Amino acid sequence: MAGNPTVPAAPRVGVLALQGDFREHRQVLESLGADTVAVRRETDLAGIDGLVIPGGESTVIDKLSRAFGVADPIKAAISGGLPVYGTCAGLIMVADRILDGAVTQQSFGGLDVSVRRNAFGSQTESFETALAIPVLGEHPMRAVFIRAPIVVETGPGVSVLASLVDGTIVAVEQANIIATSFHPEVTDDYRLHRYFLDRVRQRMLAR
Repeated sequence: MAGNPTVPAAPRVGVLALQGDFREHRQVLESLGADTVAVRRETDLAGIDGLVIPGGESTVIDKLSRAFGVADPIKAAISGGLPVYGTCAGLIMVADRILDGAVTQQSFGGLDVSVRRNAFGSQTESFETALAIPVLGEHPMRAVFIRAPIVVETGPGVSVLASLVDGTIVAVEQANIIATSFHPEVTDDYRLHRYFLDRVRQRMLAR
């Protein structure tokens, strides 16, 4: 209802748009009722309620984010509690530790995990699987892995949302950060995006 303070306005979600599949994320988020903005510079972060960091090349996203002057503002926003969802390369970018990163590679950090890049091999080793994610309900999610990273170590504040049958961790959550090894934006199952938007709206209501 208009004027009801318990019903937040449509969340304004930034999608880091330096490289990777940011367009797909924007389409999914907008189909779920969010307003989106492409984030390339610090000024694009103004007034956003959440941030998605898409898949792509983590080394390229790192270099461009620093070149465009948006890396430090994103780090500050994450530290300040901004809800963030990172997919594939986005998982690498929010990880505190990259075990096999390039010599000068940096991340935004905030998520107390160690990750390994391209853990399943090259592009030709991409695969799909039905993945159980209990927080999303009993129905498995179709998970698409494309040159995906994995989480090899988690800190005490990190919750594991999903693992492969061999125990490999592929989805985690800590405080304001959600991260997955796979690409839900390329499927027609948007439950993870809804889960993220729920977190965004909760923070909007708490302000």
